[in-house]
Amino acid sequence: SSGVRGGASVTMPIYFSDAPMEFLLYLLLGACAGVLAGLFGVGGGIIIVPVLVFSFTLQGFDVSVLTHLAVGTSLASIIFTSVNAVREHHRRGAVRWPIFAWMTVGILLGAGFGALTAEAISGPHLQKIIGVFALVVALQMTLELKPKASRQVPGKLGLTAAGGVIGWASAIFGIGGGSLTVPFLTWRSVPMQQAVATSSACGLPIALASALSFMILGWHDPLLPAHSLGFVYLPALLGIALTSMVFARIGARLAHKLSPRLLKRMFAALLFCVGLSFLF
Repeated sequence: SSGVRGGASVTMPIYFSDAPMEFLLYLLLGACAGVLAGLFGVGGGIIIVPVLVFSFTLQGFDVSVLTHLAVGTSLASIIFTSVNAVREHHRRGAVRWPIFAWMTVGILLGAGFGALTAEAISGPHLQKIIGVFALVVALQMTLELKPKASRQVPGKLGLTAAGGVIGWASAIFGIGGGSLTVPFLTWRSVPMQQAVATSSACGLPIALASALSFMILGWHDPLLPAHSLGFVYLPALLGIALTSMVFARIGARLAHKLSPRLLKRMFAALLFCVGLSFLF
């Protein structure tokens, strides 16, 4: 069958039929994302998006929509990842809820604009932007570049503005914002464990607002595969959600017990490879 986008006739993709292996990949991806969410305060999107792009490419999804589909699906999966991670951090009294509340005001606005920005960028160009971001995060983790706690937590307006910028960028990259929120909060003299916990909490409104925006923006796209809800691919979302909710609690517990230095370096190496593959 064929669809029309921008006035051009396009042949619909042919999908591979190995559904059990595909779903197993999504289950494993969800487990990895869950651990990362709890351990580092990230939503797991920094690894979910690249794996989904590779998976969707193998499945034959149209190149003009597969990156947006990966970003939207990643953001929707972070909703499930965040819930259990936040519950575990809250149980330990580590979430700074007043900071979360005012950052969320900006996040809700910024995430919507970020989804609009991502939708306006072509799929191949969006991959390159995500690749550059992965390299930057890998460099930061390898060199352990951290802002010094040199300033106090800003007021309501400052937190709202910071939330807006983080929400905007997170929607473009398909992440929960942890790689941006944690450095910001540590710079503002929030202790690391509280920064990670509060970042996990902020990932929930980022994911909700961004995923909803991607669903709406992709609702009538004729090139989307079956079982898509806008730019959210439901089979991938289901597989990731099933395991990420369990492993997020495990990651949150490890964050309060272990030094994640070696894991960070291994994760940075993986991100470096991902970034280069997206660029070249």
